[in-house]
Amino acid sequence: ERLRYLLVLLPLLHGTDSFYVPGVAPINFHRNDPVEIKAVKLTSSRTQLPYEYYSLPFCQPTKITYKAENLGEVLRGDRIVNTPFQVSMSVEKKCEVLCNFPNKPVTLTVEQSKLIAERIREDYYVHLIADNLPVATRLEFYSSREEEEKKKEKDVQFEHGYRLGFMDGNKFYLHNHLSFILYYHREDVEENQEPTYRVVRFEVIPQSIKVEDLKADEKGLCTLPEAAGSAPQEIDPSKENQMLFTYSVHWEESDIKWASRWDTYLTMSDVQIHWFSIINSVVVVFFLSGILSMIIIRTLRKDIANYNKEDDIEDTMEESGWKLVHGDVFRPPQYPMILSSLLGSGIQLFCMILIVIFVAMLGMLSPSSRGALMTTACFLFMFMGVFGGFFAGRLYRTLKGHRWKKGAFCTATLYPGVVFGICFVLNCFIWGKHSSGAVPFPTMVALLCMWFGISLPLVYLGYYFGFRKQPYDNPVRTNQIPRQIPEQRWYMNKFVGILMAGILPFGAMFIELFFIFSAIWENQFYYLFGFLFLVFIILVVSCSQISIVMVYFQLCAEDYRWWWRTFLVSGGSAFYVLIYAIFYFVNKLDIVEFIPSLLYFGYTALMVLSFWLLTGTIGFYAAYMFVRKIYAAVKID
Repeated sequence: ERLRYLLVLLPLLHGTDSFYVPGVAPINFHRNDPVEIKAVKLTSSRTQLPYEYYSLPFCQPTKITYKAENLGEVLRGDRIVNTPFQVSMSVEKKCEVLCNFPNKPVTLTVEQSKLIAERIREDYYVHLIADNLPVATRLEFYSSREEEEKKKEKDVQFEHGYRLGFMDGNKFYLHNHLSFILYYHREDVEENQEPTYRVVRFEVIPQSIKVEDLKADEKGLCTLPEAAGSAPQEIDPSKENQMLFTYSVHWEESDIKWASRWDTYLTMSDVQIHWFSIINSVVVVFFLSGILSMIIIRTLRKDIANYNKEDDIEDTMEESGWKLVHGDVFRPPQYPMILSSLLGSGIQLFCMILIVIFVAMLGMLSPSSRGALMTTACFLFMFMGVFGGFFAGRLYRTLKGHRWKKGAFCTATLYPGVVFGICFVLNCFIWGKHSSGAVPFPTMVALLCMWFGISLPLVYLGYYFGFRKQPYDNPVRTNQIPRQIPEQRWYMNKFVGILMAGILPFGAMFIELFFIFSAIWENQFYYLFGFLFLVFIILVVSCSQISIVMVYFQLCAEDYRWWWRTFLVSGGSAFYVLIYAIFYFVNKLDIVEFIPSLLYFGYTALMVLSFWLLTGTIGFYAAYMFVRKIYAAVKID
């Protein structure tokens, strides 16, 4: 029944991807209307350091104007700026010189030549946008089909942006001519009205053409040479270089409607793998969870039935298992303030991630609204402080804590403080590299103001009400004198527990992790939030079950110190995420320098910490509910 429900749900989840962002209105163009081409940034998956467009000596317009950006765009390193490209709706341009002089070549100094050569070596891509659509380079290749079909059908894939240049041996060549291919969709209008057009795709074919072969005239027009006879534009880093920046514009009509114009950019990865992996995860997790639930429920019923039998006193004297520790199971752990603070941050993260994924699944945070996802996540984390504070305060009261103000401060600053500290250190390194990925000082001050002006007061508010509320009702009383814990077997070790508990949740989500890593580190778009929502639910279910099983084994071994241990062990999948991140770094990324490696592992550490808090919190609350349930079910003399 569950499986049938899931199979009905999956097409719906996939269907949500093509929703369009409410509030983003299409722009209608008439013939000859200017279509502005803007530059976003330069990126490279080898260095992970974005740079703004004019960090290289490209042609500049008479007045450079930067677009006002939201928080997410600033954090991503986008610096959207105007360019001198003159493009008009459905007006063709054969070849035109970009810089002001009609046919005078641009002279690059030795310094500029060195910088361009360095960026080409580092494999940088240039990202432009037209009507908010990112530019893409078409890649055509033949798939491994039958010979006859090969002639007819090519597989087309798109690459984000275009390569700055290429290397041949030890020589550097710059792409100085851009052939823009823009696709428009003609809108239906009434007979006497002027036809309107909408931009639905933006492609570029970058070319490297030597200055002599371009043959520019007095009007600023140029002639493109035959493909076979032209030499590429070399950049020699040891001397000055002369070259021309040129471009051409070609318009084509398209059947693609405006609402689905992003589909080209979003279907870049193989969806088959996705479907297969998700269904595989679902089947495996439900199968395992079914088995686990059956075993646990049957064993528990037997346990409870045995414990509740009014048998001889001799039998009761010899009883073993989890009932024996009933007088100690709710004994408050060490450092209750830190535990409740971490769990409060975990609740904050859980609420934020749940809402973000759900809203994104409905199509409200599509990649077309640049930076919206990150902005939403930041603000939601701040506002969810009230829930984090409430749960932390109530738990702290349950664990016999008294200093609620200190507890609230700890909750509001412990996890965010670690995140801010790591980000600040990494930001200093990015600043040193003059990258646009560095968060500007005013933005940093604004984030601090949000943290201390929104998050901190809300955490205090939640903590105050949580601490005043009735503490969680524990079904058994705690003894005065702690019971002695018997020697534990090797497999009850914390680290073994972490390894065992992490496998199932990680196995359910590691394919999705690959797509998320590709989106973060290789400048891909991530948009399958329907799948992600499903994976998140699977993760919650599997974390809860594993945590219950682990706490059951621990109590059966008469070890009642489960508070911290459950929190640590439930977050076991974070350890596997760390191992996977190292594997991804070694096998998938071509990062060799120190600072890019430092950035990768710094941000990975933040992801692993957040993931551990999230899964640890889910596991802890599942285990706490389970422990209260089973001790409420047995008769205690």
